[in-house]
Amino acid sequence: MSKEIKKLEAKCDEYLNGWQRAQADYNNLKKESDKRLSEVKEYVQADMILNFISIYDHFKLALEHIPDDKKKDDALSGLLHIKNDFKELLKKFNIKEIETLGKEFNPEMHEAISQEKSDEKENIIIKELKSGYTMNEKVLKPAQVVVSQAKE
Repeated sequence: MSKEIKKLEAKCDEYLNGWQRAQADYNNLKKESDKRLSEVKEYVQADMILNFISIYDHFKLALEHIPDDKKKDDALSGLLHIKNDFKELLKKFNIKEIETLGKEFNPEMHEAISQEKSDEKENIIIKELKSGYTMNEKVLKPAQVVVSQAKE
């Protein structure tokens, strides 16, 4: 009788260990699935936001070309308000513009379109051609810049 009880206890332990492994495997799979779903959601969100960023960049560019004598117009203040609303919307999605002017060139965040001889030390950004953006500290769109080159 004692032998049979030991056999049954061993069988119970085996089943319990199997169940615990299956439970751990299930929990790991669930964590992995949740992580993948979160990444997919972030990529979809980023893709949609890139479309908005393009419009925002064009809007900023248009505002930069307004003559100085027109900058006091009421219509322009409305447009500036829209620009600020756009900026706030980007903040809600944790989107930030990449700093450029006067910063050292970083190929992970900047795309060098050209180089120009400058009084600045070499490899410093001297012009921003197009803004770049990050979302949750990941680069969505690199900033297009002109980088300083040492004078000879």
